[in-house]
Amino acid sequence: MTPRSQWTLLVALYFSQGLPFGFFAQALPVLLRQEGASLSRIGLSGLLFLPWALKWLWAPWVDASASRKQWIVPLQVATIFTALALALVDGSPQDKLFWLKCAIVLCALLAATQDVPTDALAVNLLKPQQRGIGNAVQVGGYRLGMVLGGGVLMIVLDRLGWAATFLAMAAFLTLTLLPVLRFREPPALLAAAATRGNPLAGVWARLKRPGMALLLLWLVAYKFGDSMASAMVKPYLVDAGWSKSDIGLWAGIVGSAAGLLGAVLGGWMSDRFGRRRALLFCGIAQTLAVALYAAHAYGIGGVAWLQAAVVLEHVLGGMATVALFTLMMDASAPQHAGTDYTLQASTIVIATGLAGAAGGALGDALDYGAMFAASVLLSGAGCLLLLWALGSGRVPLRLRAQGLKA
Repeated sequence: MTPRSQWTLLVALYFSQGLPFGFFAQALPVLLRQEGASLSRIGLSGLLFLPWALKWLWAPWVDASASRKQWIVPLQVATIFTALALALVDGSPQDKLFWLKCAIVLCALLAATQDVPTDALAVNLLKPQQRGIGNAVQVGGYRLGMVLGGGVLMIVLDRLGWAATFLAMAAFLTLTLLPVLRFREPPALLAAAATRGNPLAGVWARLKRPGMALLLLWLVAYKFGDSMASAMVKPYLVDAGWSKSDIGLWAGIVGSAAGLLGAVLGGWMSDRFGRRRALLFCGIAQTLAVALYAAHAYGIGGVAWLQAAVVLEHVLGGMATVALFTLMMDASAPQHAGTDYTLQASTIVIATGLAGAAGGALGDALDYGAMFAASVLLSGAGCLLLLWALGSGRVPLRLRAQGLKA
């Protein structure tokens, strides 16, 4: 497999996940807020993405399969048909919102399952020295999908309507399937399936590794504060008077495109300066991005300030995400790559859902300013906690053996 085809494959795989998720994650909070939903209800709407948090339950079965491709292709085809089915939905806004929620759960289940073999492919195809830029490519592909899903499709929804939006989604997803169909799995990856062991004991065996449970705690701490703020940004923009097109442009297109830059910077820093330094810098940066929202909620700055906050949140958040994902890939054993990485990723998704619920409850009980301020404190503390854990060796042996640079 040539390097060019390898990168094309990874971009296509993660783009196909970012496109529907980007649209659903942008559209649902906006539509709910426009229907008068409370912040607590919007925060709890993250439960619709629950399959992402639970995919560790079936990851060992998927990971034990000889072929990654035999999972990816039918799951992506099913997602395409789901988008086509949504295009046929007609009725009141409440009816469309109901079917949108149903589609979110189904697409989350399909994409979460597809993510297991996709992550396993990435871990096995990328050499350790490629993982920083490799994660930048993955997050970049995902962000590109979010540009189209959470940006362009939001504008299509506002201007052309429901059916056109989901027909366009299905068309884009069909295009991303082409590189997957051309992909031929290396014989070494197919042969490695025989060494993966019994999937029944997969998750528990991986979780029992020394330092793994603690690593999951450190990962949650690193992302909790940032996730709490991010979940409330869309309702905040609606309450600030932004239209769906405004949100699609700044949060979807400009913000997600800026996230591509953040992904590249985060990957470059991880490879160039080492994991710990990259995590430190990126963690501080994402905390400062949340602080911009807190300042605006307390009356500092106007429209331009808020636009800058949206863009910087995506740039700096993208940097932190790539740095964290690179560390997670380092902690994943090649023979159990799908299970190891999924266990970590699912933990972060669970934390993200809890953070969104906490953000909504805090926003309703107090106000946006207090919620964003609390997010700043939690984000900064989580960053320092992860760095302390890496420095003191309270992580899996695999990470210690790799000798993370200071």
